[in-house]
Amino acid sequence: MATQPTMEAPICLVQNWKEQLMLNPEAIKILEKISQPLVVVAIVGLYRTGKSYLMNRLAGQNHGFSLGSTVQSETKGIWMWCVPHPSKATHTLVLLDTEGLGDIEKGDSKNDCWIFALAVLLSSTFVYNSMNIINQQALEQLHYVTELSQLIRAKSSPREGEVEDSSEFVSFFPDFVWAVRDFALELKLDGHVITADEYLENALKLIPGNNPKIQKSNMTRECIRYFFPVRRCFVFDRPTTDKSLLFQIEKVPENQLEWNFQVESKKFCSYIFTNAKTKALRGGVTVTGNRLGTLVKTYLDAINSGTVPCLENAVMTLAQRENSAAVQKAADHYSQQMAQQLRLPTDTLQELLNVHADCEKEAVAVFMEHSFKDDEQEFQQKLVAKEILKSFLQSQATVENSILQSDKALTDGQRAIAAERTKKEVAEKERELLRQKQKKQEQLMVAQERSFRENITKLQEKMEREREMLLREQEKMVEHKLKIQEELLAEGFRKKSEMLQNEISQLREEMERTRAESSLFSHILDTVGNAFLMVLPGAGKICGAGLKVLSSLMK
Repeated sequence: MATQPTMEAPICLVQNWKEQLMLNPEAIKILEKISQPLVVVAIVGLYRTGKSYLMNRLAGQNHGFSLGSTVQSETKGIWMWCVPHPSKATHTLVLLDTEGLGDIEKGDSKNDCWIFALAVLLSSTFVYNSMNIINQQALEQLHYVTELSQLIRAKSSPREGEVEDSSEFVSFFPDFVWAVRDFALELKLDGHVITADEYLENALKLIPGNNPKIQKSNMTRECIRYFFPVRRCFVFDRPTTDKSLLFQIEKVPENQLEWNFQVESKKFCSYIFTNAKTKALRGGVTVTGNRLGTLVKTYLDAINSGTVPCLENAVMTLAQRENSAAVQKAADHYSQQMAQQLRLPTDTLQELLNVHADCEKEAVAVFMEHSFKDDEQEFQQKLVAKEILKSFLQSQATVENSILQSDKALTDGQRAIAAERTKKEVAEKERELLRQKQKKQEQLMVAQERSFRENITKLQEKMEREREMLLREQEKMVEHKLKIQEELLAEGFRKKSEMLQNEISQLREEMERTRAESSLFSHILDTVGNAFLMVLPGAGKICGAGLKVLSSLMK
């Protein structure tokens, strides 16, 4: 059963000691206990802008993430708070509070960039917190978003001559929320009332002109529009007009906060609880606590080794770890089911094979459920190559010993009678085994073929699901680029709009390749089939040693 977190207070997930990012093992232990899917909300922004207070409200608490009341940055590194999701009982809400960007006490701005990049990589909803208004200065302060394409890679090794398309990020980047604090303006544009979302979208429109400063500002606007297709904005009044209360805001009762702040805070929290999506990787792989811990470690290892975090590498690391566990879990399930359903010794080989086939089918289903990204069928072949029937039969050798022990308890007379009866039974079984000998090869091959076909069917279904997921992701990327292209054209940036056409064409070609691969699926299955047949035990091997044990149990 999926576990629920029981964290009473946040814990540091990523320590930032002397501008060196390090993993906190205690936080990883907490994540490893969470088997539920995660909704991960991370918040970033300049220090002393009220980020922690907003995250505490998402946790349903006044206290938790440290607030501080001076000009000195309070939060260092990335702090984590795992709480039960308020509206999704099967999910866990993970809140990540990051240290303030632009801290004057820090000497290396690259450190801020990595904090920003990690927040993007780990979250499913990314909240940017700023003060007063979205203007030129606010956009310049968000310059970190323009550096993401240098700090993150989607693929470990693009095709020869291929430059990685940063729009690949769209498939795994979080939704974007801009929280504007202490907002004192009217939401109006050209005399008309507008929503906070319309206010954000208007602020993200490109400014005409070739001035380097304008182009730099436009780059931030372009990156936000390019990387984050889902964008929302919330504007908050100051929580209270009493400055003395601001210094101890965590102690102020809800009914003493400004009414507009209460309303907007509830809207913000409601949106997060209702719309914040489950954290997932490319291909629709859902992130659990254990998986998030592996991702954090993988990303930090890359950063500290001087390389760039790569999503594909992180997914493969995760797959290697989980697929190994899936093989063991499937093999254990097989052994348990065989022990429950099979009573040794069996009268016929076919009886043994029938039970084996049912249990193997269940074992493969267990493997499929707990594995992912086993594109080369490396781990599925390991499951078949385990000769699990042979291993099971060998494990049952103790049954023979128990028979011998019971035999010693017999009296001489009883032993003589039993021996004579056993001799006759053995002779009958030997004759039966001789008659079955000619059929054995055929039965084993039939069992192998049946098992093989069932494996291939399950594999085909899983690969088709993954292919459909990839196509949906590619379609979303094309739709997103078409939308940006239309917006640029409407804003008068025809050249930029035309440049996007090449990217759209390349994406469509990639989609055609994905569809074409589906038509070649039978050829792929032939290749996979040959691999399976090579690792499957031969007709004489699958039960060779096992039958010796079986024969001994039949005596």
